[in-house]
Amino acid sequence: MKISAFHLMPHRELPADFEKRYHSVWVTPPWWELADARRVGQYYNWTLDELLYAARSGFDGVCTNEHHQNAYGFMPSPNLMGSVLAKLTNGMNVAIVQMGATLPTSNPPIRVAEEYAMLDCISGGRLVAGLPLGSPMDVNLCYGITPMEHRERYREAFALTLKAWQAREIFAWNGRYYQLANVNLWPRPIQQPHPPVWVPGSGSISTFDFAVENDVCYCFLSYSGARSARTMMQGYWQVVSEKGRDANPYRAGFLQLVAVAETDARAEEKYARHVEYFYHKCLHVPGIWFSPPGNQDYRSLVATVTNPVRRAEDPKGLRYRDFVEKGYVIAGSPATVRERLREEVIQGLRVGNLMVLLQIGSMPHELTLENIDLFAREVLPHLRDVWDDEGWVNHWWPEGLREPATPRVVAGVSASPA
Repeated sequence: MKISAFHLMPHRELPADFEKRYHSVWVTPPWWELADARRVGQYYNWTLDELLYAARSGFDGVCTNEHHQNAYGFMPSPNLMGSVLAKLTNGMNVAIVQMGATLPTSNPPIRVAEEYAMLDCISGGRLVAGLPLGSPMDVNLCYGITPMEHRERYREAFALTLKAWQAREIFAWNGRYYQLANVNLWPRPIQQPHPPVWVPGSGSISTFDFAVENDVCYCFLSYSGARSARTMMQGYWQVVSEKGRDANPYRAGFLQLVAVAETDARAEEKYARHVEYFYHKCLHVPGIWFSPPGNQDYRSLVATVTNPVRRAEDPKGLRYRDFVEKGYVIAGSPATVRERLREEVIQGLRVGNLMVLLQIGSMPHELTLENIDLFAREVLPHLRDVWDDEGWVNHWWPEGLREPATPRVVAGVSASPA
């Protein structure tokens, strides 16, 4: 079992009436009214400190991702963050999981191939290469790519990226969207033929097909928890079976929000307002933006319309206890969190790569470190053996890191782990 710390880098101090005063947290929030560059600099440094603390505490990987023009997770260049983490974790048994650089918004996409190769070299071969399709808000609304072209551009960029990593000779690329006379990548990644590839998604059937056909890890990035994801992940495993792939749990990943405290009651005291902030403010986005006309293929659109599990529930009417009961957030004592993660998420969805979001919404730096610390000491070690009895190999993880990570620090969260 591989467990990684995921981070969005959200705005932690949005006004109390944000969702009433502003149309959306994504695309249109006014920077000059809501943010200060020096304070945002502090956010970035807190984010790096939190991920580094997770790396030192025994997590298998640290994850960053890419989003644009928003207060939900403003990390427009995850590879900048990844390069810092790659350098600072050298000598550690920790993967640099880039979830990742969005291919359709990178023109030409060999820029992603180059930067990922750099990260693999800097880290000594510890990169996991996330190659996301990208959200409609980022790709369509912020970067101006039409929804009908979104997936076509992605598939072409994906093929070009993998060829650029592997080609032994200079080649020309004359595609529909990208034309390059000379592709000759410098540098090349340490991991050959290329770093392990993960494709993040949110339940689209066409993404299931694409991930299985290309034999890459499919990572379901969800904020609705395992209970609502079960039907979709059953659909994924059905595609795996139909296409003749094995049922290796490591070909799947899942993102889960987690909050750990001494007891279930203390978890509510510590985390309730931060969980509600995340769902009420950080996910304040018009529903139509998640699926603009032309963005989904026909099968995915039919599945969304006909299956109530796929239709997103409006979280604004829910409170902390609702989020915990429904499994959006797994929160409570270490024993509660261990049991629910093992049964509902890992075994329930059959995933071998678990990503946990431990900095949630407005959660301050010191409380985030406490959450990371308690998870690393009291939860993570109890989940490592989940799939050991089935004997699977994680082919979607850096080969040199397939043994469990080892904590580098004795837990203690009174100071920043700089």
